[in-house]
Amino acid sequence: MKIENAQKTVDNWIQAHGVRYFNELTNMAQLTEEVGEVARIIARRYGEQSEKESDKDKDLGEELADVLFVVLCLANQTGIDLQEAFDKRMDKKAKRDHDRHQNNEKLK
Repeated sequence: MKIENAQKTVDNWIQAHGVRYFNELTNMAQLTEEVGEVARIIARRYGEQSEKESDKDKDLGEELADVLFVVLCLANQTGIDLQEAFDKRMDKKAKRDHDRHQNNEKLK
């Protein structure tokens, strides 16, 4: 699915089920909360912390999707075409970082 279609899907869901978007500050708090849930899974499953029994059934993919949902909400409500912004960012990174990572001794 293209990002623009994902933005439309989220907007349609908000209109049909969500009543309205939470305001931008509330969504920013939601985003922080969702990123924290992703961080908890990563730290415990892939990092050095032990994973609690209650966390073992957490689905990293679903938590990442929660992050994406809130990012799409923020883009929609602030008038950002995320597909355009993403494409522009990838073009910039491709030009700026073309040889940067290949020449990084730390990555070899």
